[in-house]
Amino acid sequence: MRVAIAGAGKVGRSIARELVVNGHQVLLIDKDPLLARPGVVEGADTLLADACEISALDEAMLSHCQVVVAATGDDKVNLVVSLLAKTEYGVPRVVARVNHPKNEWMFDESWGVDVAVSTPRMLSALVEEAVSVGDLVRLFTFRQGDANLVEITLSADSPVVGMRVGDQAWPIDTALVAIVRGPRVFAPSADDPLDVGDELLFVASPDQEPELQRMLGHA
Repeated sequence: MRVAIAGAGKVGRSIARELVVNGHQVLLIDKDPLLARPGVVEGADTLLADACEISALDEAMLSHCQVVVAATGDDKVNLVVSLLAKTEYGVPRVVARVNHPKNEWMFDESWGVDVAVSTPRMLSALVEEAVSVGDLVRLFTFRQGDANLVEITLSADSPVVGMRVGDQAWPIDTALVAIVRGPRVFAPSADDPLDVGDELLFVASPDQEPELQRMLGHA
């Protein structure tokens, strides 16, 4: 897969390293000569250019990319890159970094964004996830499908502890996708029991989150 990343700061470089390790072809674009220097991320190509300029995106051959990641520290730049990638080059998947929560509402399909990643929101969700037992925590929002990735850690008084996965009638538009049990992560089967301390990961419609909380939370 060919991926172009606008922004070669710490976030962009971290994403590039992960993608290179996973065997993808990566191009980092930045107008800072220090950040866009050759070899800044081993295995990734670099382009010294302003990602908001059509000429730069032409040089980057964005039309041949399967994914564009707008990862700069400037929300205005990330929106412009996303819109150009989607409307001018038809990139199938555009992921954009949201730096300031007050701007999150703009990062949607009207600006060419398929997936918006809000660093502050993700950090707050991880903090909640680390300290919350028995409460539903929203980890991620899938904008195209109007669904969320949510997590709940089963407390000792959860009504479902000791029951099997197959005994539960989950709400509509809800899917249990993984169970984290100690060091193990596995896709649940109908016969798997639900134990105290299990972390359950669901993809669910926002409308069904209260019902999930009622079913799985404190008795």
